Amino acid sequence: MSNSTIDFKGRVAIVTGAGGGLGRQHALALAARGARVVVNDLGGARDGSGGSVSAAQAVVDEIEAAGGEAMANGASVTDFEAVQAMVKQAVDAWGRVDILVNNAGILRDKSFAKMELADFKLVVDVHLMGAVNCTKAVWALMNEQKYGRIVMTTSSSGLYGNFGQSNYGAAKLALVGLMQTLSIEGAKNDIRVNCLAPTAATRMTEGLMPQEVLDALKPEAVVPAMLVLAAENAPNRTILCAGAGTFEAAHITLTQGAWLGIGADTPEQLAARLAEVTSREGEIVPQSGSAQGSNEVGKAMANARKG
Repeated sequence: MSNSTIDFKGRVAIVTGAGGGLGRQHALALAARGARVVVNDLGGARDGSGGSVSAAQAVVDEIEAAGGEAMANGASVTDFEAVQAMVKQAVDAWGRVDILVNNAGILRDKSFAKMELADFKLVVDVHLMGAVNCTKAVWALMNEQKYGRIVMTTSSSGLYGNFGQSNYGAAKLALVGLMQTLSIEGAKNDIRVNCLAPTAATRMTEGLMPQEVLDALKPEAVVPAMLVLAAENAPNRTILCAGAGTFEAAHITLTQGAWLGIGADTPEQLAARLAEVTSREGEIVPQSGSAQGSNEVGKAMANARKG
C-alpha cells in the first residue's frame, strides 16, 4: 500500500450488521471517505431475536447529517431472497456494488456440553451462511464490473478457540476457508477477498470484560484495518487482526514435515517423530490447497530416487 489517502469516492458499499457497534463504525468511516453506503441491520437482539429497521435508519441519519449518502435495509442475511433484493436496491439507486463488508453476527455462547444443536446451527447460519448469501448476491455483479472488495469478519475465537464458543468459532473459521477459495476464484476479475479479525467492545461483548478493557477496545480502533481491506489497493487473501490500535496478521501455515513411508510401523515412527513433523522451521503459507499434495508427493519421489 502507498501512503496516498484511502478514499471511496464513486464507490458503493454494503455493510451488514451496521446498526450498531463495529458495523456502524464501518459504515460511518466508509461514508466519511466518500462511499455511498447500504446500512443493513435486522435490528434484532444480541442473540438474533426480534427485528427493526430503526437501528439501520439511525446510522443512515448520521451519515446524511454529515453530508454523506446512505440507505437503510432491514434484510436478514439468512434470507437469500431478501439479500438479493438489498443488492438490487443498491444497484437501482447507485448502479453498482463495489464493497461488501460481511459483519452481521449473533452470539449464543454455552459450553459444547450444554449447547443445544439449534443454537449451534443458528450461529453458523447467521455468520457463515449469512456471509455466503451476501457474497453470492454480489458475486456475478462484481465479476461483470471486474471490481470487488469483500471483507469477511472472522474472529480469534475461530482462529485460536475460546471456551463456550464452539458454534461461533466453527462459523468464524469457516469464513476463512470461504475467503481462501473466493480470493483465488475472484482474482482474475479483480475481486479481492480478505478476512478481518476484530477485538472490539460492542453490544456482543458487554458483560464479558472489565470496563477499563472495554474502554481500550473501542470499535473505532478496528476500522482502519477494514478500510485497508476494502480499498482499491487492498491485499488479497489476507487475515488482518485489529484491536486497541494494534494490527497483526494471522496465517495458516504448512510445516515441511517428514517422509515416513507407509510401512507397518509408520504409526509408531510418526508418534516418535511428531516433534519433527510439527516443527515450524521452514514452514510456508501455501498459495492454494495443492501445496500440501505437492510437498507430500515431492518428498515421496525424492525418497524413491534415493532408493
